[in-house]
Amino acid sequence: MQLRKKRRWIPITLVVVLAISGILYSLADRYLIRHVQVVVADESLAIDTTDSSATSSAASEDAQATFDDWSYTSDRLQIQIQKVQTGSGPDQITYYVADVQTKDASSLRSALADNSFGTNIKEDTSEIAEANQAIFAVNGDYYGFRQDGVIIRNGVLYRDEPTRDALALFDDGTMKTYNENEISSSELLAQGATNTLSFGPILIQNGEITSDFSSVKIDTNFGNRSIQNANPRTAIGMIAPHHYVFVVVDGRQDDSRGMTLAELAQTMKDLGATEAYNLDGGGSSTMYFMGRVVNNPLGRNRERGVSDIVYVTEGQGS
Repeated sequence: MQLRKKRRWIPITLVVVLAISGILYSLADRYLIRHVQVVVADESLAIDTTDSSATSSAASEDAQATFDDWSYTSDRLQIQIQKVQTGSGPDQITYYVADVQTKDASSLRSALADNSFGTNIKEDTSEIAEANQAIFAVNGDYYGFRQDGVIIRNGVLYRDEPTRDALALFDDGTMKTYNENEISSSELLAQGATNTLSFGPILIQNGEITSDFSSVKIDTNFGNRSIQNANPRTAIGMIAPHHYVFVVVDGRQDDSRGMTLAELAQTMKDLGATEAYNLDGGGSSTMYFMGRVVNNPLGRNRERGVSDIVYVTEGQGS
């Protein structure tokens, strides 16, 4: 009798083991295993980034730039970074503002981790920045954590699954927030879109704060935190064509609680942004400048791997 009972449990145990194994593999496949996606691109639309390191280095030499730990000035590019602290005690916030003015739109670019598009392909913001000879960089939208959104990078359409409010950068030096379901990727490319970022929410549109941010949903992926509360943040905005502002907020640490979305939107408005957009935050929030990480990622001066960055270089102008 006991032998029969044991035999009866064998198939049940096998089913349970197989089920658990399947679940674990699915999670690993979704969040751990690298998947490089091959994209057939229209090369006529792409920005030429081949040998970008040589181009950037040569541009820096030709530009005769002057710089220190907080600023960079050449005839093509001006970057000024400021550390700001507000409040005190548990209400203190530490954040960094980068004011960037370029001569031409090609100075503002994006780059992918390991120069590859796909899921679970990650490098630190500083690693991606250094590989592309970036002067300044922030983390991007972490497109690899989700499977939807419209992803155009340096003129190449990589993903076309419209779902949320997004931001487009254009070749005339402007940026515009938009709804992915209301304008097609082909229209964006025809209008001169060089990059799109798909995270959100929109903070500033046409010079005005868009909402009170009391109910915001980016996606429902496993592991997401609520983004309404005070958190580390990264935001990108435009003051005027060729004049941009970036904000990275430290959070979840003793000297900085982080910002709410409403606080971040107000900060961007106070800085003069006419368009502004929230990028991936939390442990991803990183600002890089001239070979160093400016802020304190994860509260431990330790970066978290991301799938992409937005960066600034000297550009292709003469």
